[in-house]
Amino acid sequence: MNKKISVVIPTYRRPELLSRCLLALANQEMAKEDFEVIVVSDGPDHRGQRVVTNLLQRMPAFGVTFFAMAVKKGPAAARNFGWQHANANLIAFTDDDCLPTRTWLKNIWVAYTSVYSSPEKIAFNGKIVVPLSARPTDYELNTARLEEAEFVTANCAITKNSLHLTGGFDVRFETAWREDSDLHFKLLQQNIPLYKLEDAVVIHPVRKAEWGVSVKEQKKSMFNALLYKKFPRLYRKRIQPRPVIEYYVIVISFLVLLASLFAGSFLVSLAALWIYLFFTVNFALRRLAGTSNSFSHVAEMIATSFVIPFLSIYWTISGAIKYRVLFL
Repeated sequence: MNKKISVVIPTYRRPELLSRCLLALANQEMAKEDFEVIVVSDGPDHRGQRVVTNLLQRMPAFGVTFFAMAVKKGPAAARNFGWQHANANLIAFTDDDCLPTRTWLKNIWVAYTSVYSSPEKIAFNGKIVVPLSARPTDYELNTARLEEAEFVTANCAITKNSLHLTGGFDVRFETAWREDSDLHFKLLQQNIPLYKLEDAVVIHPVRKAEWGVSVKEQKKSMFNALLYKKFPRLYRKRIQPRPVIEYYVIVISFLVLLASLFAGSFLVSLAALWIYLFFTVNFALRRLAGTSNSFSHVAEMIATSFVIPFLSIYWTISGAIKYRVLFL
């Protein structure tokens, strides 16, 4: 049976999050026979499959199907598998850590059929809401940037024809980083109309993060190089106008400090130390401004601020080498 909308959700071993997301979809105001949900696990995931099986036992009319990739390839590959196995022409994407509001699918469908007359080449970007605590952590604020993003796969809808024209998601983006910007840029390149839907809302709660999560996040920087190689002009215009000069100042001043200490140059060492500490402390203070003042968070911001510039540059250069592009 043909559906109006197919919802694709990539997941991987996060059963509690997946369960909440599916329950939100089960409570959509759109009739259950009008849409399907395709859950694609990025690798074997028995607990995720059990979530879907248990939900179907309680709600047999809810059209949800579970697939598992044979090997882990990243959310981009999982999304491609999902939309390629979808029954509907209009594909809606969200993530397992998101909660679509009750009118999410209905408002997407109204826009698709009424406002824009169901064209074959069209895409929509909905609204993301990130609830924050009164004194958010640095990680919460970073997640909240999704609210301002031009295009995110946590809340978008694209016709199958548009996905075929763009080639879908680039599976070289092996983690949840820049794969949505890559698709966005391909939509622009193909002159596919992209409309913002303010009334198609998805809630994106901030997941609990381990201490020092920002250090691990730096590895994603290597995928900036891939996006820049593919779309240098759009990358500089819409993502990052220039390299993070502050990071390079910190790293270079630290290297000069080490070299001058080895050479026995006291004045150069003193100047390099002052520059290094000035920019590093300023970086840490900016991250602390308006955020949680708990001892654990303050300690985390100070400690990670001394590490992030080095790791960010390391992974940026690694990406430039891997993807063979001059990128800083």
